[in-house]
Amino acid sequence: MNTIIEQSFSVPFQYKVCFSEEIFSPENKLFVDILSKERKSKVLFVVDKGVAEAHPKLLSQLKTYSDVHSKSFTIASDPIVVVGGEASKNDEAIYEEIVEATHLYGIDRHSYIAVIGGGAVIDMVGFAAAISHRGIRLIRIPTTVLSQNDSAVGVKNSVNLFGKKNYLGTFTPPYAVLNDFNFLKTLDDRDWRSGISEAIKVALIKDLSFFTWIEDNSPALAAREMAPMQELIIRCAQMHLDHISGKDPFEFGSSRPLDFGHWAAHKLEHLSDFRIRHGEAVAIGIALDSTYSHLKGWISEDDLSRIIAVFKTLGFELFAPELAGDHLIKGLKEFQEHLGGQLTIMLLKALGKGEEVHKMDHELIHQAIDLLKSYNQKQKLVTN
Repeated sequence: MNTIIEQSFSVPFQYKVCFSEEIFSPENKLFVDILSKERKSKVLFVVDKGVAEAHPKLLSQLKTYSDVHSKSFTIASDPIVVVGGEASKNDEAIYEEIVEATHLYGIDRHSYIAVIGGGAVIDMVGFAAAISHRGIRLIRIPTTVLSQNDSAVGVKNSVNLFGKKNYLGTFTPPYAVLNDFNFLKTLDDRDWRSGISEAIKVALIKDLSFFTWIEDNSPALAAREMAPMQELIIRCAQMHLDHISGKDPFEFGSSRPLDFGHWAAHKLEHLSDFRIRHGEAVAIGIALDSTYSHLKGWISEDDLSRIIAVFKTLGFELFAPELAGDHLIKGLKEFQEHLGGQLTIMLLKALGKGEEVHKMDHELIHQAIDLLKSYNQKQKLVTN
């Protein structure tokens, strides 16, 4: 005899994504107002080493801000400074240092971990926070375009393992996301443009008017004008939040439209030993899948040319030697494993409209790679 008791419940999640400047200026109360008013809070700060070096006064600003608002919160210890980029996700000793700090400094479920840095560091610290005490409240303070408009506004946290990106991770919503546009001013040109690829991604599969806006503003974005960048970040973040609030925020299924261009991007990062940064790999992945969509007869040559022209205006390279051979194709199988189900790849049915497929023609992928290489060489000849 089988006895089955079925349980069903839902848990609402709510968090704020805020946009500001100089959030640790004493007169800006955004950070302190985010904290719970039930008791005096304890905050453990984790800071990306690259951000600390680019903003040498940041650590002392955190101390001053805490002193000014001492009735509301206290800093648990000196900020923990960690290596930035994918290196932070590749070494288990780094996230273990954060976990150990929660033990040493008494960071419990009523405390906060506030992470200041790029998307990789935020991923890593989010994972450490999620597995400590079954979840410590996390405040994300992203400092790159890519993390402000994409990765930090979502619910994913992860580290890399077995040579695979994001192999260990959780779906855990942050307590809050605080975007400070001033952090963008010190980015190098590669990091400035990298995050724009995620905006192009969501525009191409969801909103033609947004893609047209990016197309029209690509020269200003390439020139590092702040006003269009702020608008791009806010619009892109809103579209990501709208998607997350839909039917599958924790990705129980195999449908992940926001992974457009990512099956190739994830593999390219590893094949290049992370010489190619995530946003750059995504740009190549989008260009490749757009070229594949064109070869399938779904988008016209003019449409493809518009996509490639936007990327080139922004300064992206759209071909890498790692695309050659069969190594990239292996990324399809790894992507299917990452999805945990059937292979589901987002392609373009039209500009602004994505279409999911469940298989990819390997020969057509190679043709797309060759065509993309040809486009890239022609563009270089025109530029030179």
